[in-house]
Amino acid sequence: MQKLRLLFFFLICPLLLLAQTRTQIKLENAEKATGDLKIKASYLRKPTFSHDGAILKCDSAVLYTERNFFEAFGNVHINQGDTLNIYSDFLNYDGNAKKAHLDKNVKLIDRQNTLTTNILDYDMVAKIGKYTTGGKLVNKDATITSNRGVYFSNYQDVYFTKDVLVVTSEKTTINSDSLRYNTGTNWTYFYGPTNIKNKEDKLYTENGAYNTKSENALFGKKNLYTNGSRSLKGDSLYYYGKKGYGKAVKNILFKDTKDQTNLWGQLGEYYRDEERVVVTQKAYVGIGTKDSITVNDKKIPDTLWLGADTLESQRSLVKDLKLLERPVVKKDNEIGTEDEKEKAEKDKEKAEARKLLAGQSDATKEETKKVVSSNTKKLSRKERKKLEKQGEKPKTEAPPPVDSLALNKLKLQRDSLVADSLFKLKKVAVTATAKTDSIKNKASKSAKAVVGVAKAVNKNTDSLKNTAKQAVKPLLKDTVVTNPADTVRARVIKAFHNVRVYKSNMQAKADSLFYTSADSTLRWYNNPILWSDGTQQTGDTINVFFKNSKIHNFQVLQNGFIVNVEGDSTKFNQVKGKIITGFFVDGELRNMYVDGNAESIYYSKNNKGEYDNVNQTVSSRLRFKFIEKELTHIVTIREVEGAVDPLDKLTKEALLTGFIWKPELRPTSKADIIKGIPKASKPKAKTPTKKATSVGAKAKNTASNKSAAIKTLSKEATKEAEEKIPEVKELLKSLPKAIDSVKIDSLIKKQ
Repeated sequence: MQKLRLLFFFLICPLLLLAQTRTQIKLENAEKATGDLKIKASYLRKPTFSHDGAILKCDSAVLYTERNFFEAFGNVHINQGDTLNIYSDFLNYDGNAKKAHLDKNVKLIDRQNTLTTNILDYDMVAKIGKYTTGGKLVNKDATITSNRGVYFSNYQDVYFTKDVLVVTSEKTTINSDSLRYNTGTNWTYFYGPTNIKNKEDKLYTENGAYNTKSENALFGKKNLYTNGSRSLKGDSLYYYGKKGYGKAVKNILFKDTKDQTNLWGQLGEYYRDEERVVVTQKAYVGIGTKDSITVNDKKIPDTLWLGADTLESQRSLVKDLKLLERPVVKKDNEIGTEDEKEKAEKDKEKAEARKLLAGQSDATKEETKKVVSSNTKKLSRKERKKLEKQGEKPKTEAPPPVDSLALNKLKLQRDSLVADSLFKLKKVAVTATAKTDSIKNKASKSAKAVVGVAKAVNKNTDSLKNTAKQAVKPLLKDTVVTNPADTVRARVIKAFHNVRVYKSNMQAKADSLFYTSADSTLRWYNNPILWSDGTQQTGDTINVFFKNSKIHNFQVLQNGFIVNVEGDSTKFNQVKGKIITGFFVDGELRNMYVDGNAESIYYSKNNKGEYDNVNQTVSSRLRFKFIEKELTHIVTIREVEGAVDPLDKLTKEALLTGFIWKPELRPTSKADIIKGIPKASKPKAKTPTKKATSVGAKAKNTASNKSAAIKTLSKEATKEAEEKIPEVKELLKSLPKAIDSVKIDSLIKKQ
């Protein structure tokens, strides 16, 4: 019973306190007042009320004194404290509940914030305003509209729900279903799907915060940052808008749809202005290729997976990159580059064209001179001046008919000169090198010669003259020729420490790696190892070139060493040299060239497919052919020395100096790229058997005499000790310090 009384007391206390705090609405003044005794109401014109520190004014009002309530009409104004003012067309005010219901053209002004709506319910005690028919909050930093909202004046917080739109002073827009905005700190807090957009960035979250002034953001659920073709997401996302810096934590993914690049990891940093992202902690990237593999009788793209302790991806200007030229096989098995090959072909074609023109030039020049000299009537200086005074011009006779052979020769010369000049113009526009001035002069002379010949042959060749003028015009002016590489950007990927690469036909590891889509080349540095089928390549630097998104060839620079194993064989075909270049066809290694102090060891087979001989070769250049992943031919090209030894006469395995074989480091799947290559587990120590224990006991009892202890070992114990050397070693560690364990180990091995 006592408990019920206490409960009733605590329940009634708030009501008693509320009743005690009730105050009567006070009419301060009015221009005119009339009363209605029936309804106990007073009609007032331009009244002023006061209630608990608040001042209320309007054009007219009806005051119900007993109810402590009044209705206000026209130019309603509520002033509460020093900062809060509310305006409307109509007002119902309850003095007992201390609540105001404002209707039509409602405007709440609190400090630097202005809230407008059609209907507002305002609690005068809690200083809380609520609207449900649409409203707008405006301050110097943002404009927020929504269907519903609650304004907390004491805390400077506003809760907005349903179709919320925020437009900041920096032209950033925020669309959300539910958010809270603090007018003092400018922080916006999201509680549902939210999109943030500005000129460059787009942000999405379902739970987070954003500052409309500093443009800083932190998100915690289903987060995504987008900038053009690039995007970054993670379980937690932090972004500093004005700095253009973002950070993603746990399960992050960076994408660039423009070059189909995806980066994964557990920690990422994004730099907007540099277009750079750095990913660490289980970082890996997938690079799409046009190679394909068959899985369950279905062809799928063969993606190249690359993992490292740190991955850095950036879009860089092509002009700032040092691009590599793809190796090609030239004449006489020479290794060159594609640019050198194309240049040689163009030079050859140009030389042939000049040779053809040179054979016709003498006769053509003579005929041209005759035509030009016969067309122009030679006049003396006096005759020319005399004609000019009379207002006449020197006349030229019509050209005599030209035979078809001479005309054809002139046309051939004209077309050749035009083509030559246009070729030079194209070269100038593309290369824009320091040789521009000399090319200008040559092209200008060629173009002038073309115009002269064209005039002599036919006066109606206006189109040819226009072409020649257009060819000369850009060369005569100091026009700045822009190179596309000055503005074009390409994807660059840098990998640092513990670099791993997996592709179905290629795997690799190194300390660091560099890749750019500008030349589609992977570069490995610092002790790189590259595997392809049964072949392992090592060297100071390894470059792998792609062509049309397919692996094309590789090149090992300095101290190149290649080991090839066929199937399950233990015979190692070996090659070493300064530069090793390999070429792929349909994803399989077909040809390989070794230059500079080339050495090789090759195991040949007989008709039965059995190994019979070992071929050792030394040359300045070697060529190797592969068919179906097996080495089939070795072609010696220069300065050959070699020897062939039968396999059965070899006393030891033939190995070249610097031989390395590391299959345990080879990535075997995408999982090895993500998690890293698993370390080889150490064999667990087995419990010693009774026999091994007895052997150890005997050795311990005769520790004073080493030789006696060894002799007492039976043949059976010795055989068992050989099989269980690790266990015996553990037992020997327990022997007294007087025993020389090193000598005992050596003796056991000898037996």
